[in-house]
Amino acid sequence: MSRPHPQLEMEPAYGFFHKLGKIVYEIFFHGQVVGLENIPREGGFILASNHVSHLDPFGVGIHVPRQVSFFARKTLWHPGFASWWLDAVGTIPVDRDGGMSLEAVRRVLQALKAGRAVIVFPEGTRSPTGCLQPPRPGVGLLACRSQVPVVPARIFGSFEALGKNGRLRPGTPISVVYGAALQPADYDQPADGKERYLRAAERIMAAIARLECPGTTVL
Repeated sequence: MSRPHPQLEMEPAYGFFHKLGKIVYEIFFHGQVVGLENIPREGGFILASNHVSHLDPFGVGIHVPRQVSFFARKTLWHPGFASWWLDAVGTIPVDRDGGMSLEAVRRVLQALKAGRAVIVFPEGTRSPTGCLQPPRPGVGLLACRSQVPVVPARIFGSFEALGKNGRLRPGTPISVVYGAALQPADYDQPADGKERYLRAAERIMAAIARLECPGTTVL
């Protein structure tokens, strides 16, 4: 059974913006949300999703009844509210091209070890077409190094709501499907040798690709 007020278990700033985000989603982007029962109730895990829009961290994370960390380009840290907000909600800075520095990898592994959840986009950058792109090995590295469950997720409608080089279209339904968690034995095969992280990323991306868009009936 879902918790009625999960924000009370989150850090105050994150809990506030999580609640606010839920209200915004219900007003402007209400679609279907499927598979929340697949979200681990405790312990560290990686939430791996496709990436087609700036709305994806919001769309994927806002339904998760736990506090999650996510990535943002380090260039977004400007003096003032932006930097305060990014730090307050536990954002991890990465390079513009989606690459992770050793410090970012260290912070992610520490968060997972501490039992936190982290959102990762295996494709690295937003898809220019809305279609799935090949994964980068970064998610495989994080998963194999941490040995935590990986929950595949797929977001539908965010490209139409705010695609690359597009404009915001409030009223566009955004739906999210959360798949069954992959355990380390499902994605990590040490026999892959030098290709271990890339192959793990490909297995995770394949799990994302298998998730289907829910029906058009909004519940």
